[in-house]
Amino acid sequence: MKTLATILTGFVALQHIGFMIVEIFLWEHKIGRGMFNTTAEFAAETAFMAQNQGLYNGFLAAGLIWSLIAAKRDVRLFFLLCVVVAGIFGAVTVSPTIFVVQAIPALLALGLTFLKR
Repeated sequence: MKTLATILTGFVALQHIGFMIVEIFLWEHKIGRGMFNTTAEFAAETAFMAQNQGLYNGFLAAGLIWSLIAAKRDVRLFFLLCVVVAGIFGAVTVSPTIFVVQAIPALLALGLTFLKR
């Protein structure tokens, strides 16, 4: 269980690094526009907001990586919970797909982290 919890936490961290890269650097690129199904005009108008989101995703990834390197269970639980809350909020306000992509992996990692005690 401990190994699976660690792997899932690493996966969630990698996801958020990916989200950060897209939101900060590729938002106006066809890759970012394709992922979020936006037009070039919309992407240009909202790039500053996407960069802000990307920064937050980078902080989530950094916290999860810190929890893995320092082996801090409480830190891991906190950041996984942050991801779950963000995933639920995104699902309610933007798209239910966000729950599947973001919250479910974090919920699984969270559950396994609780069980490994």
